[in-house]
Amino acid sequence: MQLGFLQNGSDLSPGKSLDGSFRKSSSVISASTVSGTSGLSKILPISRRVLKGLKEYGRKLVDLELFTQYLEEWVLENLNGDSADGMQNFRSPFTTDELCKLDLALEGVPFQQLVRMPIFSDISDEFIEDQYLAAEDFLHAIIIGLWRTFWHKSGPLPLCVSCPSHVGSKFSSVEKAISRGRLREMRGLTLLSKTVTDSRFKWDHMVEFALFKPEVFLDNDSRLSVGTICEALFYGFHILVSRSLSKISSVNSDSVFLLVLDSKCGAVMKFSGDLGKLDLLNSSDPYLSVAEWIKTYAEIGITPMEPIWNRLGNPNWGDIGTLQVLLATFYSIAQWNGPPRKSVASLISDHSLRLQKRRTECCIIDTENALVPYHATTDYQAGEIVELDHNELFSNGQSSRLKLRCGDILVLDDPQQGKKSFQIHESLVGGNYYLYSAVCLDHPSQLLTLYVGAHPSRLEPSLEDMSLWYQVQRQTKVLNILRNQGILSKYLPEIVASGRILHSGSCSKESPGGRCEHPWCGTPILVTSPRGEPLSSVASNEGSFSADEATRLCRDCLAALRSAAMANVQHGDICPENIIRVVEKQGVRTKASMYVPISWGRAVLEDRDSPAINLQFSSSHALQHGKLCPSSDAESIVYILYFICGGTMSLQDSIESALQWRERSWAKRLIQQHIGQVSALLKAFADYVDSLCGTPYPVDYDIWLKRLNKAVEGSADKGKGIEEVPITLRLEDAAGSSGASGP
Repeated sequence: MQLGFLQNGSDLSPGKSLDGSFRKSSSVISASTVSGTSGLSKILPISRRVLKGLKEYGRKLVDLELFTQYLEEWVLENLNGDSADGMQNFRSPFTTDELCKLDLALEGVPFQQLVRMPIFSDISDEFIEDQYLAAEDFLHAIIIGLWRTFWHKSGPLPLCVSCPSHVGSKFSSVEKAISRGRLREMRGLTLLSKTVTDSRFKWDHMVEFALFKPEVFLDNDSRLSVGTICEALFYGFHILVSRSLSKISSVNSDSVFLLVLDSKCGAVMKFSGDLGKLDLLNSSDPYLSVAEWIKTYAEIGITPMEPIWNRLGNPNWGDIGTLQVLLATFYSIAQWNGPPRKSVASLISDHSLRLQKRRTECCIIDTENALVPYHATTDYQAGEIVELDHNELFSNGQSSRLKLRCGDILVLDDPQQGKKSFQIHESLVGGNYYLYSAVCLDHPSQLLTLYVGAHPSRLEPSLEDMSLWYQVQRQTKVLNILRNQGILSKYLPEIVASGRILHSGSCSKESPGGRCEHPWCGTPILVTSPRGEPLSSVASNEGSFSADEATRLCRDCLAALRSAAMANVQHGDICPENIIRVVEKQGVRTKASMYVPISWGRAVLEDRDSPAINLQFSSSHALQHGKLCPSSDAESIVYILYFICGGTMSLQDSIESALQWRERSWAKRLIQQHIGQVSALLKAFADYVDSLCGTPYPVDYDIWLKRLNKAVEGSADKGKGIEEVPITLRLEDAAGSSGASGP
């Protein structure tokens, strides 16, 4: 379980792939992951006997003390020693790297607990009430902060905080429990999903459970006591049973996060297991059966008990204890509501920008990385373009990646067009490559997209720099192939300029293709048109798409894919970050949107090429075989449509779970049904793609473009002329082309 899925799938741990054809496979592979595979009720149909057995176990398993007796010895053994295979038992479900990434991503997010946590040794009713109110406000602050940061900036919250009094009981707010004098009956707090249609909350609506006590009992080593762990497992098991019996199809039923909180500290437990392996025949002693199932099949992870509140009653939001709770809640929300619309990677990139701004404010900018170094006093007017000699700045000969800022002037040596100058307009740093919007000084009215590659001397040791190579050098090659074969379309990016940066001062390179000792000499640059807003940002800011806009996006992307397919090119990396929305002015007042797939660096030109792997949007064939089938890009478009239409995509952290989500979703027609709520035409397209997935048959782009054009433009003939006529003419004109692939 890692935060990697939030980085657009580009650097995920791949896990183990499945053997055989995905479409033909009927096997169910159990994986202990955050999203995991859905439990027994979500993959295999439940027989009446099994359903009755689970209900019976949930009804009979109500004695916490008896439950603890069956497990306390086993829990104690796991706390005090290592398992026979050498693996540490009850190890933390989170890595330090995950917590560090989340810490950077949440930098500047205004979490605010308004009700302070009282810390007293007295455990009177009055102080317990104050502590429960503070814990409730703490969880509510977490929900608001995470949801507004990663999912939606506005709109209603899909979660609320409530309290259960016993297993299967109704829920009530802390204030209502206090007014009724029943607060001591409460067993903790829970996060409930408000997205379900049922107006009455039930146990299968639980997103996360927090066992809260005025003082959590610890052992001599300041760890959670055996009794506390058993109590958390008791409630965790009932949550898993309730989810397995639930009619909510989108919820994962084989893992749950459990928080253990007191007025000072907190810990996180992850409890997961396949209830299909529970012995339902031994109904005469359900406690023994459940205990054996936990010992044999369940997986339990426990974080260390860490401080959360300081002596003033305020949470330490950047400390380990609070970050563990934040990360567990983040994953729990993603289980119910799908991956966030804004990735952790994009928020981490904001940290880099803030750091650069801070260094500027403190007058300590590293001049080695600055095109125009910062000076406290200057003799020239602001905004004036000044050429500086950088020879003295790089006397040590050390290589450095080029980082640009707003207003910087960059001179490019294009082999075909000569020298061209561009001014940086905005930094769009994110993911694994450096991306900017810029204007050409010869035509300053049009915004362009400018990619900065890695210095040739840095390509070998760094995977990040290899990603830069794909974005610049290889994308240049792919776009040149399309251009040289006469494939021109407004739905495809077009090269404005490509070449190497020209640095100031003298250059001692021995040949036009060589480089000198200057750190920037030879750094590749690619400038493309048009410039637009990434689809991920559009969806984050504006929410779900309308039927018309979703149809337009599908039409535009298929037009681009059809054009590329005429040159035997497949995109290979369709995802929200690699589709931009371009707003075109039509007349004085009206504007029209156009969608353009960008980042063609991972395009597949021949069989030996491998596409990018994205656990949320890659096709099933790409995930399973590392190759594309003819319909892979179209399948990714269907996932894009599902995403922009408000569909919830289960959190994936391995290829197995990603394949299982796809298999389950296609088998139950969940994707088609959700898209069908927006557009019957798009649902028909999803059905068509489903019939092609994993087969050698190509997509009939022409027939679908005709239908989509008719829906978007109102006339099939008019829509057909938009795309097909220019391409046909260009192909005829380029019949004698050499087909050179470009640099």
